[in-house]
Formats: sequence, C-alpha cells, structure tokens
Amino acid sequence: MSSVVDPGLLSLIGKAAAPQTQLVTRRDIRKYSVATAQRQRKYLDGDEAPPMFHVALFWPVLPLDELSANGVAIDPMFPDIPGRRPMAGGLKIDFHRPLKPGDELTATRMLTNIYSKQGSNGSLIFVEVTMTVIDSAGEIVLTEKTTRIMK
Repeated sequence: MSSVVDPGLLSLIGKAAAPQTQLVTRRDIRKYSVATAQRQRKYLDGDEAPPMFHVALFWPVLPLDELSANGVAIDPMFPDIPGRRPMAGGLKIDFHRPLKPGDELTATRMLTNIYSKQGSNGSLIFVEVTMTVIDSAGEIVLTEKTTRIMK
C-alpha cells in the first residue's frame, strides 16, 4: 500500500514547540482536585497532584473568541490537513514521579510521527506529538504521547 502522507507533511516530523515552564502550586492542585471530584485526601489537601493535573497546567489561557469551534485552543503542533477532520486517537502517559506543590516543571512538545493506515472507510492519517516534562533538576517527571487521527 502506498502512503497517502504528503512528503511535505513528513518533513514536519521533529518540529518542536518552545518549552513552557510552570510552577505547581498547592492552591492549583486543590482547585483542580475539587473541580474533578477527587476523593483522596492527598489531592484535596494539595499535597500531590492527581494524575491528569498536568494537562491543564500547560494549556494557554485565551479569550473565548480565540478558541476553536469545539471550545479548545488550536494546537499548532498538529498540522491542518485540508479535506480531513481531526479526531482524538489516544493519549499515553508515563508518570515517573508524582507532581508536588513547588515543582517548577518545563514541558517540551515535539511532533514525533506521521503515518497512514487504511480504514474501513478510506485512509486515515495518524499524527503523534510527544511531550516530555522535566523538573528544575532536569529529571523526567512524565512523558505523554498524544495521537490525533485525520479522517
């Protein structure tokens, strides 16, 4: 089967976004824990961040008129492919240690793979972006691979 992925699109593999650094605060952990109905005391007291806390930590804060039609920020790491509709394809997170208040975390995102597969209704293009989060000592805290399917 020949690939439906344009060579120009493949040239984007390795493209990285500028690193983002954020401070984890006890207050933010507590707010997130209440908003997501956490039950464990360590989360509600802000001693440790719940597993998905990091996702919103690195989202940009934007006015409503700058969000996409589905209410989220437009992610420039995922290329727009004319004639194709993006769909969520998966999220794989490897936690190397818990996030704690006072952690200064730096996230770096890179487009790591683009490939195609034949689906029952035609070709699908898969785009993978990997985020690596390190602490101020340079130790890896977590890695996350997000896959988007372009139908």
